[in-house]
Amino acid sequence: MSAVKTRFAPSPTGYLHIGGARTALFSWAYAKRHAGQFILRIEDTDVARSTPEAVQAILDGMAWLQLDHDEGPYYQMQRMDRYKQVLNNLLAAGHAYYCYSSKEELDALRESQMLQGLKPRYDGRWRPAADKQLPVPPSGVQPVVRFKNPTEGVVVWDDLVKGRIEIANAELDDLIIARADGTPTYNFCVVVDDWEMGITQVIRGDDHVNNTPRQINLLKALGAQVPQYAHLSMILGDDGQKLSKRHGAVSVMQYHEDGYLREAVLNYLARLGWSHGDDEVFSMSQFCEWFDLDHITPSAAQFNTEKLNWLNAHYIKTLPLAQIAQEVAPRLHQLGIQDITFPALTAVLALYRERCNNLNQLAQEIAFFYQTPTVNSVDAEKHITPETAVVIEAFVTKAQACDWSANALHEVLNTVVAAQQIKFPKLAMPLRVALIGVAQSPSIDQVMALLGKEVCLQRIRSLFPKI
Repeated sequence: MSAVKTRFAPSPTGYLHIGGARTALFSWAYAKRHAGQFILRIEDTDVARSTPEAVQAILDGMAWLQLDHDEGPYYQMQRMDRYKQVLNNLLAAGHAYYCYSSKEELDALRESQMLQGLKPRYDGRWRPAADKQLPVPPSGVQPVVRFKNPTEGVVVWDDLVKGRIEIANAELDDLIIARADGTPTYNFCVVVDDWEMGITQVIRGDDHVNNTPRQINLLKALGAQVPQYAHLSMILGDDGQKLSKRHGAVSVMQYHEDGYLREAVLNYLARLGWSHGDDEVFSMSQFCEWFDLDHITPSAAQFNTEKLNWLNAHYIKTLPLAQIAQEVAPRLHQLGIQDITFPALTAVLALYRERCNNLNQLAQEIAFFYQTPTVNSVDAEKHITPETAVVIEAFVTKAQACDWSANALHEVLNTVVAAQQIKFPKLAMPLRVALIGVAQSPSIDQVMALLGKEVCLQRIRSLFPKI
């Protein structure tokens, strides 16, 4: 085989989902591992279902995941002239022929075969043969073009995931490779593209296994090099059922919108049916160094939302604060917060990121630093009382004189707790409700230091006006 060249070739009939993203990732990583090239090809020949919006959704998903392509994107609809040229070459060489069978004839043939308990298949009535008299072509009928599939022998390939697969040619009928209007079909376009683009490894979902023997025969008829094939098993949901929207079969961009980091999504996809020992957390550069097709399981992978959430939490905790800030800032804007200059977002995130496994949750948790919070009524009823007002007043009196650093505020808190002969929560809880709106937070002294003296006193006095 020549230098490695892989491709991701989605049909733009919908968004880029998790299954497609995993296929793209594995194809991309295999090319990176072998210093090869990765091609993006948009297979848009299904004109009725392909849309510009779906094309853009695929491009957006690939861009967000940073699965950069070395060539493309190529669009099959822009290669129609070349497909028709190759089609004519096959016809001239006797590897393809015109078929004038009507839909009604084919439906009747299928029904008859099923009544006899036979496998429905085209009977070759328009297939040329040396000793065969073909019917007279009916007038006014535009024929389809069928590939003259071999009738003997077997198609064999060593699948890089599933192992050796053999399909008897007798099981394959003559595939339609061009419709009556002259437009080539999916299987034909794929073969021409893989041939002319020099694809060496085709990594795709196992729903294409049945297409592979037909494509191999077409490639051989063209005198083309047959690539290696690797068919990835399907992905099941948490419950073991076919992946659906309720457990992961949504647009990749939905994960972005739902607060997941690309690092977490990529890391999770890499482990979805592939393994490198017991390694669970790794960068994409490590993945590309390790990735091979030998360690892809041929059995179905199972989507695990809990594991994805765990990975997301890990990356939120460990990625550089500046990077997390870039992700959180637009989410704060979506909450109606425009000014996030003070306190410094990275400082706030350093205090809060250990508490969250989701970027959206993180933005919501820290919103009170940049806008006056809504006070939780249950917490207020419990902690904002005449008794706590006395304690809070004692704290404010002493705190106003300190330098408002976390250490100084910590000392004041301890001093007031000791003087009032109360437990720490009796002071900390009402302070949190006044400052944050709820009774739970990280260390209240650090929260106050970040909020600043003026904001803290203003919020305390809004709930305790007599102070």
